[in-house]
Amino acid sequence: MEIDDDKEILLELANRIKALRNEKGLTQAVCYEDTGINFGRIERGVRDISFTTLVKICRYFNVSVDEFLKGIF
Repeated sequence: MEIDDDKEILLELANRIKALRNEKGLTQAVCYEDTGINFGRIERGVRDISFTTLVKICRYFNVSVDEFLKGIF
């Protein structure tokens, strides 16, 4: 996998998280207060998240990991 591919995957992840946050009408600050997760760094595509962080985000937005990843790959 090339570095460009990694960046593209991170940006797809970032866009999905941002879309979920916007659908709920939440700010990054509110999400951080609720979860302790820095959504700003993730949404800019500069932070690669762990699986456990992905699960926490999915639980926070009440979506399954399968549903979250659908269409990304």
